[in-house]
Amino acid sequence: MKELILKYKTVIKFIITFILVYTVLTFSYKLYLQYGSSETYYPDYMTNLVAKQSKELIESLGYQAEIVPHPNEASMKLIINKKYVARVIEGCNSVSVIILFVSFIIAFTGKFKTTFFYLLAGSVLIYIANLVRVVILSIGLYHYPWRKDILHTVIFPAIIYGMVCLLWLFWVNRFSYREKK
Repeated sequence: MKELILKYKTVIKFIITFILVYTVLTFSYKLYLQYGSSETYYPDYMTNLVAKQSKELIESLGYQAEIVPHPNEASMKLIINKKYVARVIEGCNSVSVIILFVSFIIAFTGKFKTTFFYLLAGSVLIYIANLVRVVILSIGLYHYPWRKDILHTVIFPAIIYGMVCLLWLFWVNRFSYREKK
């Protein structure tokens, strides 16, 4: 057993580090969601920010857009040209995806400075990609509402998680500490 542990020490370290970081960040985020809601930034600050920025981007593309708090659930209604097309919920704010990304990068750590800046740049890139995703999805739902299922459950998750996977691969191949054979 000891030989197996020594042989797979780096794999075990990766798994334990990933699980610990992911658990701590997820628990912290759940506390934030539980205690961070307010009427000013309904339903929570990050979801509200994504809704507002999505509205601004949609308007920059020539559409009339508005966001209003959903009366029956913790979300923001996104309305394009007076047509309710989508709701921006907590899952749309990219925080959960960023937590997954950060956990992986820390588990495959590199030099502190490089890791820090890669985490920062990657998180910003994921956030921006998510904003673009929400905007394109909303406009897509405005023009092609019958394509809702494929747009929301297949294409856009594939894009955002595909980008995260590419960021991980780039990190592992360029910056992380790993044993050279």
